[in-house]
Amino acid sequence: MTTRFPDMMDYSGFNAPSRVECDIFDLVVEGNLPAEINGSWYRSTPDPQYPPMLGRDTYISGDGMISVFRFENGHVDFKMRYVMTDRLKADRAARRGLFGLYRNPYTDDPSVRGINRCASNTTPIFHAGKLFTLKEDGLAMELDPETLETVGAYDYNGKLRSKTMTAHPRPDPETGELHFFGYEAAGLATPDVAYCVADKEGQLVREDWFKVPYVSLMHDFAVTKQHVIFPVFPTVADLERMKAGGAHWVWEPEKDTYVGIMPRGGSVDRMRWYRRPASSAFHIFNAYTEGRFVHVDLSLGKTPPFPFIQEASHIAPSPENMSSKVVRWTFDTSKLGEKFEEYELGPGGDLPRVAMKDAMTDYSVGYYERVDLESAPPLIAGPVGPGFNTLTRIDMKSGKHQSLRLDVPATLQEPVHIPSKKPGHEGYLALVVDLHAENLSDVLILEAEHIEKGPIARIKIPLRLRTQVHGNWVPAENIL
Repeated sequence: MTTRFPDMMDYSGFNAPSRVECDIFDLVVEGNLPAEINGSWYRSTPDPQYPPMLGRDTYISGDGMISVFRFENGHVDFKMRYVMTDRLKADRAARRGLFGLYRNPYTDDPSVRGINRCASNTTPIFHAGKLFTLKEDGLAMELDPETLETVGAYDYNGKLRSKTMTAHPRPDPETGELHFFGYEAAGLATPDVAYCVADKEGQLVREDWFKVPYVSLMHDFAVTKQHVIFPVFPTVADLERMKAGGAHWVWEPEKDTYVGIMPRGGSVDRMRWYRRPASSAFHIFNAYTEGRFVHVDLSLGKTPPFPFIQEASHIAPSPENMSSKVVRWTFDTSKLGEKFEEYELGPGGDLPRVAMKDAMTDYSVGYYERVDLESAPPLIAGPVGPGFNTLTRIDMKSGKHQSLRLDVPATLQEPVHIPSKKPGHEGYLALVVDLHAENLSDVLILEAEHIEKGPIARIKIPLRLRTQVHGNWVPAENIL
């Protein structure tokens, strides 16, 4: 490689590209790793193979890297591979970066015009015997769940018409269905959204299209047993801006936030739109229907936290405007009008998780991460800049919470929930911890109900793992 990565937050320190594909057999385990933890924890990470063509880019534009921790009878193996997208293949053939601004094909090298530029770097999902990696500006990529070798782009045997697929599909643990959507479904900066369902056999059984009030960064959505919920926040795309060489996303706070709710078994023609003043959220804990009420729990902020969006929007939010809170939105579907209620549940944070058994139903417990600024300045790790340093368990009924913060310079990556087969046991949380003084990473295993007690086991990793975006747990019996 003949050029260096730029000296900016997205490519330095713990954010420095790794570019490592590896197999590590039998990682060192300290403490008590419960024998009932058997399965695969898949993780997706942006990890650029080459420096950005234009000299700077955002962390989340990196090439997709898929990794897996395999747990079996108290032992843990690790594997990590690049997702061989068309984008990465083109860069490797040229031995340099060929793609320009984030999600703006008009800024690419002419040699790659028309090539699928999706990096497939955000979320791994396992459904109906297949492993996929996802990024919301393109189709899923299918991978071999054992070897992690790339099979290719997946469009449900040619049935999927949407050009995109969300990085946050919602599996129904009761029916085995996978609910997902694609925004900009008809192409770049189009207001079309496709709501889709794949059955437990992996067959696409539904694809219904509708239009949103404006082209929004729709990173996540929610599904209950009776409803589907589509939040639309005013981080907005504009085709003419992109053609002029500008950013895909710009924050437009003069626009309202919209929330579309439709019956899960009904037509998109029955979508009802609610609205509130501008706000920003990227991830939803869970949602459920209670009679005429629809409840949605999420981490809500005043502005988008990503520096590249703030820069393109010419804003520099104050710490107060960067604060967030965990809230419950409650929609009374029996009342006319666009208003809905908001209730604060707890301190702000992100990367929420719930137990899979609780998905789409009334539930009691959630887990998420926060940046605690009280004891020390934040450390840099991940796409926003300041890395999370506190893991929190929150009672969604009372708002009571307990937290874990390590007593060494460290940042925490997204947790994954691992169910337990023991009666009354809340399960386990696994997460990667970035050890900044050592420039290494560990995996912590905690009892989900008692995270404040610290890890019951620690898995040692002989290298630094770049911050993942999202990951998912797959029990061993699910992988045939």
